[in-house]
Amino acid sequence: MLSMYYTVKQQGVDEIIIQKSRFIANVKRVESEMEAQEFIQAIKKEHRDATHNCSAYIIGETDHIQKANDDGEPSGTAGVPILEVLKKKGLKDTAVVVTRYFGGIKLGAGGLIRAYGSATTQGIKTTGIVRRELMQGISITVEYPLLGKLENEIRQQSQYILEDIHYLENVAFIIYVKTEEIDAFQNWIVDLTSAQAEIELLDQKYVEIEVDDTPSSADK
Repeated sequence: MLSMYYTVKQQGVDEIIIQKSRFIANVKRVESEMEAQEFIQAIKKEHRDATHNCSAYIIGETDHIQKANDDGEPSGTAGVPILEVLKKKGLKDTAVVVTRYFGGIKLGAGGLIRAYGSATTQGIKTTGIVRRELMQGISITVEYPLLGKLENEIRQQSQYILEDIHYLENVAFIIYVKTEEIDAFQNWIVDLTSAQAEIELLDQKYVEIEVDDTPSSADK
């Protein structure tokens, strides 16, 4: 499993108008090619009266599934520009369908490439991007006199994700920590509580952190 990767939030849509043509970008997180195809077909059904429903998706830890479809636009002017935006941003498990309603003005090959790329970028921006980090769940149980001190200290540490607090006979904090920081975190808790905390490792899971953009996009 990847320790970290970028993808989009669950689903979103936005549109731009270029030379009177409407370009509507639907974006969705997908985890299989079947899911991507079902999403594309659903958008094509919703916009069955559109001039084109062009699409692309990229799936898998190593991006081993990559597909692009021009849906009647000149070869290489629609699906590939959509896919290139996904690759440039370093996104995984993402499908995009850009629907075009022709406005009567031809854009030419270069204009189409720019339009489909711009629509994809806008759709992704509106949908939002998340960084998914594989993190270790840890339960920290303390007696109530330590509640305020421990909660305050944990919340000040941005590298730790405080997911929940269970108020039972004692107080249990459910925290997610980067795998390479587990030992340091446990030592910190021991020092902070004078060894008065019960520490239990839970399951690992991907924690989603919202970001403005990806480093891959900023570098290019």
